[in-house]
Amino acid sequence: MPSFLERRQIRYPLYGLVVMILIFLAFLFYYNWILGVLGYLATALFLHFIVKVKEQVKTEIQEYISTLSYRVKKVGEEALMEMPIGIMLINDDFMIEWANPYISSYFNEDTLVGKSLYDVADAIIPLVKQEVETEIISVKDRKFRVVHKAEEKLLYFFDVTEQMDIEKLYHDERTVIAYIFLDNYDELTQAMDDKTKSNLNSLVTSIINQWATENGVFLKRVSSERFIGVFNEEILKFLEIGKFSILDEVRETSAKQNVPLTLSIGVGMGISSLPELGEQAQSSLDLALGRGGDQVAIKLPNGKIKFYGGKTNPVEKRTRVRARVISHALRDLVGESDKVIVMGHKYPDMDAIGSAIGIVKVAQMNKREGYVVVNPQEMDLSVQRLMEEIRKNEDLYSCFITPEQAYELAGDDTLLVIVDTHKPSMVIDERLLSMMENVVVIDHHRRAEEFIKNPLLVYMEPYASSTAELVTELLEYQPKNDRIRMLEATALLAGIIVDTKSFTLRTGSRTFDAASYLRSHGADTILVQKFLKEDIETFIRRSQIIENVYFYYEGIVIACADEMEVNDHVMIAQAADTLLTMDGVSASFVISNREDDLVGISARSLGEVNVQIIMESLNGGGHLTNAATQLSDVTLEEAEEMLRDAIADYLEGGNKE
Repeated sequence: MPSFLERRQIRYPLYGLVVMILIFLAFLFYYNWILGVLGYLATALFLHFIVKVKEQVKTEIQEYISTLSYRVKKVGEEALMEMPIGIMLINDDFMIEWANPYISSYFNEDTLVGKSLYDVADAIIPLVKQEVETEIISVKDRKFRVVHKAEEKLLYFFDVTEQMDIEKLYHDERTVIAYIFLDNYDELTQAMDDKTKSNLNSLVTSIINQWATENGVFLKRVSSERFIGVFNEEILKFLEIGKFSILDEVRETSAKQNVPLTLSIGVGMGISSLPELGEQAQSSLDLALGRGGDQVAIKLPNGKIKFYGGKTNPVEKRTRVRARVISHALRDLVGESDKVIVMGHKYPDMDAIGSAIGIVKVAQMNKREGYVVVNPQEMDLSVQRLMEEIRKNEDLYSCFITPEQAYELAGDDTLLVIVDTHKPSMVIDERLLSMMENVVVIDHHRRAEEFIKNPLLVYMEPYASSTAELVTELLEYQPKNDRIRMLEATALLAGIIVDTKSFTLRTGSRTFDAASYLRSHGADTILVQKFLKEDIETFIRRSQIIENVYFYYEGIVIACADEMEVNDHVMIAQAADTLLTMDGVSASFVISNREDDLVGISARSLGEVNVQIIMESLNGGGHLTNAATQLSDVTLEEAEEMLRDAIADYLEGGNKE
């Protein structure tokens, strides 16, 4: 229809024309009345015709509008009732007030009106309660994308079952590359004769080939200790369900032959580019090996990493050659620096302090100044006793500085050495780490997802008992112009003794070699015992925690401190250590509130249970026999329930030896 403005534009010229005709007729009537009368009659007929046409047009427009309104209404009704989109109106009590036939047909009902969502499709309830705008849910074996209009209490259902099936098929068929590595093949076969070596090769190849055939994996051996496997993500999911049982099979079968051979597998998945997929697989393998081997590492596209296996204690695989190479590389880096700053983890233990003192000695042997960053408010009792002894030695005590002093000392040519941790979030001062370009990492923990970025040198050996042991070996290859002093050797020995529980856990032949070297340089074992002594109050508090112990599974105990009690991480760890000495206990877990408003869990094991995997499931980490985690925004009861679930998942997942 013409707009108001258009009607005015049409009407005004018409009026003007009529006025002009009337004026013309008036003049005509004045000069010739006969012609005037005829003109008036012709004009009247013309105007009558115009009025009739106008009325006809108006009638036709009204009929068109009426027909269009009917058609629009009918289309709307058909859209509600016939289109393949489910529509549902609900009320505040989750009762269905109206639903179109399309969605009703999925429930084999003529009508859903009057029924409750709880009875019909309770999966929709959370979406409505949380006012989620759109979400994909399952209803009657179909997948729907549900659009929720909260104000109208209206739900739209779009069937996306076929789309989801296609997406699943696409993801299941994506290529996965796995690098399979025989961890200690070279070391084992070095002393073997040709026949024994051939038998071992035949045994391992047979086991891995059979596993590949059974699971649909294309396998190719590319070297004596390396295989490449190609499969898809559907097969990967199946292998994950079985927790990569090939690890156990190779370990157990080779052990029967008196050959402690293990596998490590690095998996790349979720990327369409094959070169990037290969790089991801290699990166995953490096991570698995960095954590001690005998495990699978899977890098996910979002950067997260999943681990399977890692149930055995790492076998000592370090060589004197590697220690010498690392020592020389460190000497070169120290020589290129103007000074060396050493930093351990928060609330440093004897291992962190002892290894830091050892690195300072490395700097001094290379004619460079060395400093240890400490926070006086974050020291346990044993470290405080060590610091009291160090205070008597002015030369050594002057090497200890606060983070604020480190900011002032640090320059472009300063070397920062991180000891006893590789996680940025665990260092004493993250800001100092972020401002330093030249960083070295020395650690004995299994590598975690979080890692310091772009270090110049990394010396991570999960096979070592302690970082103090690694640093002691590095000291042996440094210039001999400055002898290790008694207190320095004692601090390093204290670190080894604490982390090995007096040479009872994670102890290899190299551990005793390092201890022998330190003892020959004056390390005082009596002084170590003095540092590690505890007072009666500490003993009583630890006993109160242990008093709450109970067996959760056979050989696995849990002790939870009182809700009102606050303990430091050392107390929690000592309680776990004490429980491990009890008869019938193979793994212990202690839970307590900490001074930093976190809930701490300390875990210990004799090796039958991998407490590292359990703690990693709670965002913690550590070793197979020694691990911990800290939880925020949870109560002790919630933390205990989370721990119980993690232990149950570990045992039910086939991780128990």
